[in-house]
Formats: sequence, structure tokens, C-alpha cells
Amino acid sequence: MKKHYIVKTFFCLSTLSILFLMYLSFRDYKYHFIKSVRNYTELLRVFSDGKIQPMKYILQWTSASDVPFVYMGKGRDGFTSRNCPYTNCIVTSDRNLLGDVTKFDVIAFSGPQVRFYKKSMLPTARSPHQKYVFASIESSHYYPVCNDQFNDYFNWTWSFRLDSDVRWGYMLIKDKNNTKIGPNKIMHWLKPGEMDTVTQEFKEKLKTKKKAAAWFVSNCYDRAGRLKVAKSLKKELEKYNLSLDIYGRCGNLKCPSSEVEDCEKMLQDDYYFYLSFENSFSEDYVTEKLRKALNNNAVPIVYGGANYTRFMPDGIYLNAKETTVEQIASKMNELIKNPEKYADYFRWRNHYSYHSLHDDPETDEYCNFCAILNNEKKVKEHSSIKDFRKWWNNPNYC
Repeated sequence: MKKHYIVKTFFCLSTLSILFLMYLSFRDYKYHFIKSVRNYTELLRVFSDGKIQPMKYILQWTSASDVPFVYMGKGRDGFTSRNCPYTNCIVTSDRNLLGDVTKFDVIAFSGPQVRFYKKSMLPTARSPHQKYVFASIESSHYYPVCNDQFNDYFNWTWSFRLDSDVRWGYMLIKDKNNTKIGPNKIMHWLKPGEMDTVTQEFKEKLKTKKKAAAWFVSNCYDRAGRLKVAKSLKKELEKYNLSLDIYGRCGNLKCPSSEVEDCEKMLQDDYYFYLSFENSFSEDYVTEKLRKALNNNAVPIVYGGANYTRFMPDGIYLNAKETTVEQIASKMNELIKNPEKYADYFRWRNHYSYHSLHDDPETDEYCNFCAILNNEKKVKEHSSIKDFRKWWNNPNYC
């Protein structure tokens, strides 16, 4: 009986494998798929709800040297290694892999590179089923697209913009029920007065702070001119006998990248404020610099081109772009001298939390790129960015 069961099981698995290979052969992808599947466990992962997930082929048209391409991996590795919900996507830069570029499901273009491409450097043939994707995690302030050749060219975007088809984000916001709520263009935050007060235990933690503000920075000559703002603030703080400590190439203090945890612990224990200054101005361009402050019990002082109400509730940060350095310095002094008022800037912690997107395969940027290719409704609908130049750029950048 046991032998019969084993034979029957083997027969079923063999039949399934044969049918599966026949299916792949029908698609003319058999050889390439077998190369990408390393063992039977991986083969089984391309099944979902008893249905075969057809392979999705992603061609990197531009060099893989830029982020996000550089971390996508080759073949299916970038998706299997991240334990993505969907792993049936294959990444390649080989334009001849399928014999014809029109057979790829996606052709992806790195924003910083493709903006300089002439028409002759772009694909000469295009299939209706294909999605052309513009991908960039870099600010349009540094990498604007200053011609009209890409208007109505890209079907999808993969960027930090909150209205991108696939979002590359530097943070994920959850509510106290662990529900993902943002960032989004429209957020329904609790007002400061509606939030629960911080605990006495947390107030005791804040009492270890003795220094006004810190800034960890390596790029001293950026498009935003943030160093000039920081130096002006530093000078203004001296009027209150307060200091701004600048770590890295732009200051006289050091915080080696090899000691990140120690530096963040120092920020948490010693500093009231942290300069979450972006290097450029672009819509929704808010990086990990904000999380560095929020997750280390320092009030962020922001300076960037984003609408920060999409990322934080009111009453938990100071905005150096919307107020003068004199006003910022005065407010910092006021809060440092009034521990109860300062503690109110952390009431948000009772209701919200900030995370990295790649902490969870459900929100990981690369996992989501493969997931969107498995969204039949999204794939079938026709879409394109009609006026891409206007969508991507600030009018003053070109």
C-alpha cells in the first residue's frame, strides 16, 4: 500500500512537471525559465491558488549601475531573496534574452541616465502589452527631464513621488493598530490636542538631553543650499548659548558610518533636535533623514520641497523653509526651557510609528515591482504620463 502511494505520488508530480514544461514551451520561455529556477522548491513557488504564475520578464534598458536597478539582482534572485509574495519576475539587461525586445513584459529606464538618451538610443519597436517604466529614487532637482520626448512615453513610474505606480519610499507609517496608513497625499492625522500625553517614564528619558541640535551630513554643496541655512541657525543659536553640532565632512565632528548605532544612540540620549535637511527640493522628496529624527526621540527640523503634512501630523516638527532661522532658534530655546512643552512634540508616538519599507516583503519596493506585474487589472489598463516633463520637474529646474 505504501509503495503504491509513493508510485502514485511520483506519477502525479511527474505529470505536473511535464504539463508545466509544456506550458513554458508554449510561451517559448522554457530554456530561460529553467535557468532561473534552481530547485523544486522554487518551482513550486510560482504556483498561486493552484494556478501557474507565468513568468514576467523585466528588461533593464539602461545600465544597472544606478539605484534602484543596482539592487534588483539578476533573474529571480532579487525577489526570492526578499521572500516576496510574488517571485515570478525575471530581471535581465540582456536585450537578446527572448530574441525580440517586444516580448518583454516591462522595459525599465533609469531616470538619471535615460534623460540624456537620444531617440536612436531607445527601443525601436514596442508591443501594446509592454509597460515602459521610468525609475528614479533621485530628486528631479538634481535629475530633471528637460525635453518633451518622454511625454506620453512611460506607462508607469517607480519613484519617491506619492502618485507613482510603484512607490520607492524612505518610510512607512503605521497607526497604533499596526495598519499601514501612509505617507499619502491626503492624511487624516489626529490633531495635537487629540493625542494622548506621553508617559512619565518617557519624560524621564528626555531628561538626559543636554545639547540643542545635531546634524549628520556629508554633502556640503547641494542644490538646496542647506549648509548656509544650518550655519545661519548655528550662529543664531549662540545668542541663546545653544549649539548646533555638525558631524561629517561639513563640520568639525566625526560620526563614522561604521558606528551608526552608536551615533543614533548619542542622538537619542543627548540632543533635543535633529536637522532633517534634504539636499534638494522636489515634491514628496523626503528621505531617511526624517526617520532618523523621529525614531531617535529628537524633534525634526525639516528643510525640503515636500508638503510635510503628508508625512507628519502638525505639532511634532519645525520647518526651516517656512520660517526664518531667527524664529526657529527662538522656538528651540523656548522648548528646551519648557520640558512639558517639549514632551508634547512626542505625543504622536502613542498613535503612529515610522518604519522602513523594506522591513516587510509586503511593502518592499522590489517586491511591489513584481507584484504590480501580477495585477491583471493594472496590467491590462492603458496608462501613460501625457505631460511627463511637467509631472516630473519643478518649472524652475530646466
